[in-house]
Amino acid sequence: MMGLMPREETTRTTTPTTEPQDPAAPAASRVPGTPPEPGKASTRAWTTRLVMVGIVLAAVNLRPAITSLGALLEEVRDGLGMSGSVAGLLTSVPPLCFAVFGVMAPRLARRFGPAAVVCAGMAAIAAGLLIRPYAGNTAGFLGASALALMGIAVSNVLMPVIVKRWFPDRVGSMTGLYSMALALGTASAAAVTVPLTGALGGGWQPGLAVWAALAAVAVLPWLPLVRDRGSAPADRAPAEQRSVRPGTARAEQAPQTPALRITRSRTAWALAAFFGLQATAAYITMGWMAQIFRDAGVSAGTAGLLLAVTMVMGVPLAFVIPRLATRLPHQGPIVVVLGVCGLAGYAGLYLAPAAGAWAWALLLGVSNCAFPLALTMVGMRARTGPGVAQLSAFAQSTGYLISIPGPLLVGVLYQSSGGWGVPIALMTGLMIPQMVVGWLAGRDRTVEEEATR
Repeated sequence: MMGLMPREETTRTTTPTTEPQDPAAPAASRVPGTPPEPGKASTRAWTTRLVMVGIVLAAVNLRPAITSLGALLEEVRDGLGMSGSVAGLLTSVPPLCFAVFGVMAPRLARRFGPAAVVCAGMAAIAAGLLIRPYAGNTAGFLGASALALMGIAVSNVLMPVIVKRWFPDRVGSMTGLYSMALALGTASAAAVTVPLTGALGGGWQPGLAVWAALAAVAVLPWLPLVRDRGSAPADRAPAEQRSVRPGTARAEQAPQTPALRITRSRTAWALAAFFGLQATAAYITMGWMAQIFRDAGVSAGTAGLLLAVTMVMGVPLAFVIPRLATRLPHQGPIVVVLGVCGLAGYAGLYLAPAAGAWAWALLLGVSNCAFPLALTMVGMRARTGPGVAQLSAFAQSTGYLISIPGPLLVGVLYQSSGGWGVPIALMTGLMIPQMVVGWLAGRDRTVEEEATR
């Protein structure tokens, strides 16, 4: 029973009973036990709510750039004259950008602050989505897509950091809320893009460009936070941080804590591999699943709905799985259950893609919830905010590098074999190592322990 006690509750019990001290007050004037001034307490509460709104709106915008394109991939290919191999390259652009730009996120956050970087990321998404449908050629389309994906990449990496920083005692709940919003945005873009395109006149350009408006809205809550570059708010700092008193040796040494040698951690490598393999499955699904159903005789509108069903499964499960994960000492069993659902879904796509389409969409939707699980494990496998930032950047950047060949290879195999049998066999084969490394990443340990040995 002790192994099943919630980690979040354990964190709460270590919190001192004294009221949080005002971080803006001089050190000498902060007396332990002194209640905060009402005006400043209300300001902190308002800022916390604003951060929560910003997290949700940012998460909603982290996938429409990809799933809206997946729903209209055939029309975009015809409009720009793409071959199957080039279309496969297009589906590989997201993980490539996430790997290249995601590694820059911690450095940018240290210089400008995480909120400012996420704000700029939302603006980049809006600009890229507005420009790319009207670029006029494949190169311009890819370039504008890269701009949007750059914004997604830095936000991807910094979301776990912001959650750990502002809500250290609610990592599971906030990761679940963030993941649920991400899944909602992903599913909405998959379901609505095709009918929205028809309502806007039938051209694929407005159907893709309209998602820029949603990204522009997500910029707004981050604007008041762009100057926030400090450490965690005093009322939400981890217990061990709040217990440090000015003048102590521990307080003096805290800022000089050296960066982790993250590559020495086996858990970090396992988490990076797990992240990469689940991302491979997710981007193959988002980029190609609608086409698999269309080639099996399913209409374009229904194929888009099937993709939406796959994505919408993440809405409830993305909230449940992180909360469950934080209550278990080992997240490996969740990894295995999700992997088995993926294997069953792939088998269905191979044997009867049209006849059991809705069942396969549901199973693959459950399997794709490995993403919120991976995000949760990033927050659980490091003890400190800087540790989470390093682990998040390493796991996501390395993971997305691992995932780059997958969607491209699927496009090449599809074109060379003339069918979906070989690509589906590849997807099935990749699920096995995903389950293995996910089991290793789910063990109860932290990268700080391994990187300092």
